[in-house]
Amino acid sequence: MKLCDKEKKVIMTLQQLKYMIIVAERGSITEAAKELYISQPSLSGAVKEVEKEAGITIFNRCRAGVALTKEGMEFLGYARQVVQQMELLESKYINKEPAKQRFCVSTQHYTFTTNAFVELIQRFGQERFEFILNETQTHQIVEDVRNRFSDLGILYLCNSNENVLRKLFEEYNLNFYELFTATPHIFISKDHPLAKCTSVRLEDLKPYPRLSFVQGTYESSNFSEELFSNEPAERSIKVSDRAAIVNLMIGLNGYTISSGIFPKYLQGDSIVSILLEENEVMHIGYILNKDKELSELGKIYIEALRQYQS
Repeated sequence: MKLCDKEKKVIMTLQQLKYMIIVAERGSITEAAKELYISQPSLSGAVKEVEKEAGITIFNRCRAGVALTKEGMEFLGYARQVVQQMELLESKYINKEPAKQRFCVSTQHYTFTTNAFVELIQRFGQERFEFILNETQTHQIVEDVRNRFSDLGILYLCNSNENVLRKLFEEYNLNFYELFTATPHIFISKDHPLAKCTSVRLEDLKPYPRLSFVQGTYESSNFSEELFSNEPAERSIKVSDRAAIVNLMIGLNGYTISSGIFPKYLQGDSIVSILLEENEVMHIGYILNKDKELSELGKIYIEALRQYQS
């Protein structure tokens, strides 16, 4: 008896899914092949087989390497879930080890997201886990959640970016859940000329360097981590990490605009937070796939974040 077409169809393997993940992460079939200790033609063939079976183009090829297509991003998100679940099964039922829990958060550069992450790990208490805290660019946060690399993403909405970001969330099938609101503040050195002020206006900040986080390809006010980024600045410094921005506050009398939540124990009394008297509010929250609910670890993390509500 002949098998029907569906029965003849070869099902993609777990190994192939792992290959696809490595290729996407390396952005190069050649580099991925080296990491996997297989030949480049073999890996290229495996990628083509998966694309043929899935009926979509997962990677765009170019001289510089490969990049995920829109359909490929969605495919990879599900591939990661399959691989992660299989690793849990192997761990528990084959290796007889306690399940290794994985939890990943992508976030804008906030100290309170790090503090909440520490609390999560302390409360979790198990020996086997893989926790990832990825402080990154705004658009990358959205991509990470969409592709299911991250369980959730932390960012803010305001009057100037809400329309664009909500449209992006809808396109990527994401929901935004508000945690709390925050009035804009500036962070400056305790020795800054404005450090004794109880509040300041944007006009007062003009003589000083404005510090902000790099957003790469998406460098615009819609994706900026700082409010009022569309206001002109004579001196502007962009950085990629929080440690650098703190050093520039201290060394160059620079300022950055954010939520005002900055635990003193991170820099002693070196940094102060001052109210910025401008008409704007930060709606800080998290994004989640529409077809996904918060995991138990996610609930613990969100509970830890809520304590920072002013």
